[in-house]
Amino acid sequence: MTARILLVEDNEDLAAGIRHNLELEGYEVRWAGDGPSGLAAARAEAPDLLILDVMMPGLDGFQVLHALRQEGFDRPVLFLTARGEEADKVRGFRLDANQYVTKPFGLLELLERIRSILRASTNGAGESNRASKFGVIEVDPAARTVHRAGSEVSLTPKAFDLLLALIANEGRVMSRQDLLMDVWGHRAAVVTRTVDSHVSELRQKLENDPARPEHIHTVWKIGYRFES
Repeated sequence: MTARILLVEDNEDLAAGIRHNLELEGYEVRWAGDGPSGLAAARAEAPDLLILDVMMPGLDGFQVLHALRQEGFDRPVLFLTARGEEADKVRGFRLDANQYVTKPFGLLELLERIRSILRASTNGAGESNRASKFGVIEVDPAARTVHRAGSEVSLTPKAFDLLLALIANEGRVMSRQDLLMDVWGHRAAVVTRTVDSHVSELRQKLENDPARPEHIHTVWKIGYRFES
């Protein structure tokens, strides 16, 4: 099936070049030239991948993604921006962005990152959809739902993906870099604290005592280990 990509970029010449090359790769591409129209298109079309510029008129990329995540949009997102500061990258990953590409960039790099994101998304869809249970927690990957003692728990999309990755590697120590690669498709050590913030979310919502977790354990100086 042809992947559908929504490109939200206010530089028309840059957008045209990116769109042309993506279409040569076989992708179906829709373009929006500002934040509000990009937000509307993402809501209407639910693309397989959203490529989102940060600095745009009307709404910036962070505002667009925040609005979409609040509404339950769980498709992968690649930020495309002239900004390169660590704080901006961390902000993007906290909004559950999958990748962050800084302008100027090479076309081959961009295409490889897009392939990586879509490959990870496709592989995730093909994994076992069996529900799992630990303690009073029930996780249904197919429905993307989590229940605690029968009550539904709301998780951000990336926190849910992180939970699945931990469950899939039960008993194994997962470094922050491992989890960044598995869940976010990214290895940069400077943003490993985004893993910690999502683990904190999981503990606050799933553990009886977040300060003394029964299931998601910290392995000092390395990462995390899940036990059912």
